[in-house]
Amino acid sequence: MSLSKNIDQAFLQAMRDKNQDVLSVLRMLKSAIKNKSIEMMGKELTEDDIIATVKSEIKKRKDSAEAYKQGLRQDLVDKELAEVKVLEEYMPEQLSLEEVKIKVQEVIAELAEEDKTNFGKVMRSVMEALKGQADGSVVGQAVKEILG
Repeated sequence: MSLSKNIDQAFLQAMRDKNQDVLSVLRMLKSAIKNKSIEMMGKELTEDDIIATVKSEIKKRKDSAEAYKQGLRQDLVDKELAEVKVLEEYMPEQLSLEEVKIKVQEVIAELAEEDKTNFGKVMRSVMEALKGQADGSVVGQAVKEILG
């Protein structure tokens, strides 16, 4: 089943269950997906576009949680992290650091000789190869460990 249909079904189920917390997160996600579609001039979104949108929303929530943590607002931190948990259900299975390191080594082996020590080119190539299966910070850590 496509990710978009999965989100729609979960939205309807949350409405039936009267689960306001999940419902509000999915309503926000559907809105973000719709905005992305409008931004792309009404083109049909691919799975990668939807995953990128979900990832963006997760990042927003994590950034907000960090800001609330610095402001000593634990109640809002908990709310943001609960929303992150709901959103993470719609992300592909995330790879572990060890799995990312293996992929980084494979990508480095494929790159041209002058690109093998260029952090930016290695990061870009690995992120393209993984397509949402790993967070950028995990990939960055793996690339630093291998290149450093």
